[in-house]
Amino acid sequence: MNIVYKNTKDIRPEDLQELFLSVEWSSGHYPERLAIAMKNSGTVFTAWDDAKLIGLINAFDDGIMTAYVHYLLVNPKYQRKGVGKELVRLVSEKYKQYLRIALIAYNKEIEFYKNCGFAVGEAKTPMFITSLWT
Repeated sequence: MNIVYKNTKDIRPEDLQELFLSVEWSSGHYPERLAIAMKNSGTVFTAWDDAKLIGLINAFDDGIMTAYVHYLLVNPKYQRKGVGKELVRLVSEKYKQYLRIALIAYNKEIEFYKNCGFAVGEAKTPMFITSLWT
């Protein structure tokens, strides 16, 4: 297995769809929107096994103080092989001069992010408004 990491926003919708659906994320049903979202992101790092997209992380930033990681996903066949950790490292390196890199982690992901250097924000609650696309 020869994993190649790229800093690219130009990702085919069908590659995004396959990756997002591999982790059962409903946004995978909107590959064209995902492709546009990646192009509009501040940063996108991807992981590839030959021509197969196996991992992705994206971040939005304000240019100087805060970066927000929105997506981090790795195809289940490639999880626990260091791919996610390397994607987080790439984003952390890019934004090392920023005051803060923020993200929202599901409870089952907290230990992974702690191992990557993140800390749980005390007395903070993530909040969402989620639209259902038709």
